[in-house]
Order: sequence, then structure tokens, then C-alpha cells
Amino acid sequence: MSFFSYLQNLDRDKLKLKLYSTTRDDVEKALITPVGSLDSLLALLSPAAEAFIEQMAQRSKALTRQRFGANVGMYLPLYLSNLCANECDYCGFSMSNKLKRETLSLKGIDAEMAVIKKTGYDSILLVSGEHETKVGIDYFKTVLPRVKQHFSYLAMEVQPLKESEYRDLVGLGLDAVMVYQETYNPDTYAKHHTRGKKQDFAYRLGTPERVARAGVDKIGIGVLLGLDDWRLDALLLGHHLTYLESRYWRSRYSVSLPRLRPCTGGITPKVELTDKGLVQLICAFRLFNQQLEISLSTRESAQLRDNLFELGITNISAGSSTQPGGYVNPDTQLNQFDISDERSAQEVGAAIKAKGLNPVWKDWESAWIPTHSP
Repeated sequence: MSFFSYLQNLDRDKLKLKLYSTTRDDVEKALITPVGSLDSLLALLSPAAEAFIEQMAQRSKALTRQRFGANVGMYLPLYLSNLCANECDYCGFSMSNKLKRETLSLKGIDAEMAVIKKTGYDSILLVSGEHETKVGIDYFKTVLPRVKQHFSYLAMEVQPLKESEYRDLVGLGLDAVMVYQETYNPDTYAKHHTRGKKQDFAYRLGTPERVARAGVDKIGIGVLLGLDDWRLDALLLGHHLTYLESRYWRSRYSVSLPRLRPCTGGITPKVELTDKGLVQLICAFRLFNQQLEISLSTRESAQLRDNLFELGITNISAGSSTQPGGYVNPDTQLNQFDISDERSAQEVGAAIKAKGLNPVWKDWESAWIPTHSP
């Protein structure tokens, strides 16, 4: 059974009722056995769990240090293109927005990489708008080998691809794929995706399964917090994670928890996620899944990010640009969304060290993996 079928069989109304009728006793029971229990995750995401955030935060901090040590992985997005054939009302790259469109040439990519390498990064996330005719698999097949020459760990956040295409990219150096469902509510999804292939809720939902079957090392999933009820979306994200880990256990998994941010033509959140709520969300996922990687982007403010580093975060970006060519020639008119933490990578690294943590610029090298002769 696909996760799409699994999701169709879930009673969303029943889950939401249970979320909002959870009691203090339910939360206390969940804190006893949180690992791997979707019922416990529900309780920890509920309004009733707000009274336990300090306790959750302390346990989350301890569990993160136990599993990941003091290390915080550093990665940087490299935007390849802002061309997009989709209409999504929360994204600055949406096709109806009047902005300059650009797709980086190989020369432009080389220039961006030269700037990035000087900052010390060795883990790169390739990002593009979703335009399969001009920024599709042929473009990616040309770009990946070139980028892989300079970075040990290479991830992608682009349009959903076919399983065979992901398999081809793995052969060219692809290590990770990030694909976010945005919301698990099909009605809300349809409201915000009004044109283009991204309208296909089921195809996008099945992407992590195609990625896993293609043998990708790490798969990142997530929702855009604020499009719908963030508590219910986060709970369904937990269901999705459990489904994937139980069937495709050879891959590692990460979650990203971005909140809606201002952008050209953007919208306001349907259900606002406060800073306190974000802390609850991060801690709930850490208690639920102790080996899970949790990413934090520059959407959040510097002060908040500094306070979140210790609570369960394992990977962050810093000094990011959300526009093609933005590291060589900053141009705010091409941004996908507004950045809140505008500090340099070195400044963020210093802030991480001030918390007693260790920013890790490189933690992966294919040569480190032993090979055995048949």
C-alpha cells in the first residue's frame, strides 16, 4: 500500500478531535514512552503539551547530544534557477509573479561554487523552481557531476522526478533528496496549487517512495507550517516518516519545519505557529524519533535560531542566498522568500560554538566508505 492510500484511510477529523481533546494525563503518559509511538507524538503536539515544553526541551537537548554529540551539520543552498511552471501562492518563484527569471549556466554555477567554497562549506543543496522542460533531468545530469567535483555531500530540492531519473542521478553523485509535501490536507493543497504539475497531490506524495527505491542515501520530508493546522500537518508528517522508515529502512531521514515567510505575492498563515509552538514541535519530533535529523533554515531570526540549536537541531544553513547567482551578485528581486537570519556563515559558526556545540563543515566523503572485492 502506498502512503497515498494509507493517508486516504486515515480519519483526519478523528485525529484532529483527539489532538484537541488530549489531557495532561495523556501527555504525561506520552512522555514515559514517546519513541516510535504515533499516539505519543499526537499527545506531544497537542495544546495540552504546552505546559510541558520545558520538560520536553530538557529531554530533547539531552537526547540530541546523546545521539549526535555536540555536532551541528552545516549546509548551503545553491539556487540553480527561479524558472517555474507552477502557480503556488506562497512562493516567490510562482509563475505569475513579475520578476527577472534566470537559470545558471555552467559558468555561472562555477562562479557560485568558487564563492561558496571560500566559506568552508562542503555540503551543498541544489535548489530550483519546478520547470521540467528548461530545468529538467538533462540539465541536472549535466550539473551534478560538475558540482560533485567540489562538494563531498550533494543534496537536491527540485521538482519530483521519476524513480529511474533519481537512480541515474545517484550514479552521478546524488546523496540526498529533499521533497516537501507543503500540507497533507488535499483540499488546502488544491487551494494553494492552482496551476502546473505540482497540482498533482498524489504524485508529489509518492515522491519519497520513488526516491527510496532509487537508493538515495538520505530523504528529507516536511510541511510548510501555516498553510493548514500545523499540529495536524505535523502529526501526519510523523505518520509519513513512520511509513517510510518501516518500508525503506536503508535510507536515512530528515525533517524540515519551515514557517511561512514573506515573499512576492505571498499569503498570511491560516494557522499561525508561534515561537513557543516551534519549540514544542522540534522537541516532540526529537522525543518521537531519536535518530531523526532535523533541519533549520534561515527563515527564522538569528536570536531564535541561537536558542534552538541545542534543542534537537542537527543541520542548519547560514549565509544563505535564495536566488540564482546570489552569492556572486546579490539581487533581492529574485528571492524565493525573505531571509530572517542574515548573518554570515562564520558568524553563525561562532554562535554555535558559543553554545558549546561544534559546527561541522564536512562529515561525509565517499572515500571513507570501505569497499570490498567480490
